[in-house]
Amino acid sequence: MKIEILGIGCSKCKKLHELVEEAVNELGVSTEITKVTDINKIFDYKVLITPALAIDGDAMVVGRVPSKEEIIKWIKEKS
Repeated sequence: MKIEILGIGCSKCKKLHELVEEAVNELGVSTEITKVTDINKIFDYKVLITPALAIDGDAMVVGRVPSKEEIIKWIKEKS
């Protein structure tokens, strides 16, 4: 599983990364978490507002920081 945090490094992007790490640790899943800061790569996801979260190439949320519970639900759906 590949989880990508899309954003330029704002405080919301950092919070999203923190929540993703917590969710992954809580679930004990094996995953690669990466930050995508290149604006052109972010646009490739059709994302115009950050932060955004993509799991296995699918944008799950755009423009807000989801709850840890939402992130856990999406990870479970994708595994």
